[in-house]
Amino acid sequence: MRIEQRVWRIGTGWRVAASDGMLAPALVLFFAAPGTLDDGKRFAELRALYPGAAILGCTTGGEIADVDVLDGTIVATAIEFAHTRLAFAEATIEGEGGSEGAGRRLAGGLPRAGLRGVFVLSDGTHVNGTDLVVGIQKVLGPDIAVTGGLAGDGARFVSTRVGLNANPVPGRLAALGFYGDEVCLGFGSFGGWDTVGPERVITRAQGTVLYELDDQPALALYRKYLGPEADNLPASALLCPLRIHPPGKPEAALVRTVIGVDNASGGMVFAGSVPENYVAQLMLGHFDNLIAGAGRAAARAAIPQARLAILVSCIGRKLLLGQQIADEVEAVKSVLGAACKLTGFYSYGEIAPLENSPFCDLHNQTMTITTIAEV
Repeated sequence: MRIEQRVWRIGTGWRVAASDGMLAPALVLFFAAPGTLDDGKRFAELRALYPGAAILGCTTGGEIADVDVLDGTIVATAIEFAHTRLAFAEATIEGEGGSEGAGRRLAGGLPRAGLRGVFVLSDGTHVNGTDLVVGIQKVLGPDIAVTGGLAGDGARFVSTRVGLNANPVPGRLAALGFYGDEVCLGFGSFGGWDTVGPERVITRAQGTVLYELDDQPALALYRKYLGPEADNLPASALLCPLRIHPPGKPEAALVRTVIGVDNASGGMVFAGSVPENYVAQLMLGHFDNLIAGAGRAAARAAIPQARLAILVSCIGRKLLLGQQIADEVEAVKSVLGAACKLTGFYSYGEIAPLENSPFCDLHNQTMTITTIAEV
């Protein structure tokens, strides 16, 4: 594998941040701040820079270029593989079966023979990420690891975009399949949030919308915990995610994060499903624990000779860590080493296998890492 990374900034345009020399990339991954791609010019420039490559990317809540966390930029990473074969598929949220149907269509577009792993990018504001992953796994089965994330829109939650060989648009999903015996993929996901307050039961919810905890309005509870920050909903709810699990199965816990609020109905919209009768508990973050969690995710994802790591971290972590956000990326780098280049973005949801399980799911408020090597 050989890699080149470029960063686009207002005023300076594209600049090479790192390069292994002249290369003929098969793939360019790009992660772009909202608004930077609206006129299509930046995508056209990428196509001119890498005319023979497939180009895949999305909008973000922040961009990662090795150990730097950026805003208002585009980070593009071009990858030349020695032996690995790639295949791509895309779908839209609209259509039969909702998000699960979109997941089935997306996975169905990838040839199954020789498939080693899949990286997915999805619209982040119109998708039920839980159902999306269910649909993908119904087609691929549990033996194919699926990682990726939901596109971001800063802290605005208005419009998220994904593009495969075209300028990104809302409602789009895209998948990248890795093929061949020479490619090695690793993955790891970890949060680092602490639970606070009592456990509660989800007593009223529909799909991704939560209405009541213990028969009390969930939005009122969030407003109580957030205090003055309640005026900044829904963005401020990212500081207080929700841990959920089936009754009696805390080992199957997932974290859910808010992506919207309906003040009229009192509903809180989450990135994934919040099933009724699940146990729920609010969470808060401590800087040291979140940074250590990023390091633990890297340790789980570490593979020999890894040359690239794709980091998908939650926008909530970025909002909480603030000026210390680069610390979690540096924690990843310290584990994976100097030879492994980092790219990635801050997301509205992360996709990765569950710990100690072959099945994948949507996660929130985690650092999720996909590592790639060729042997």
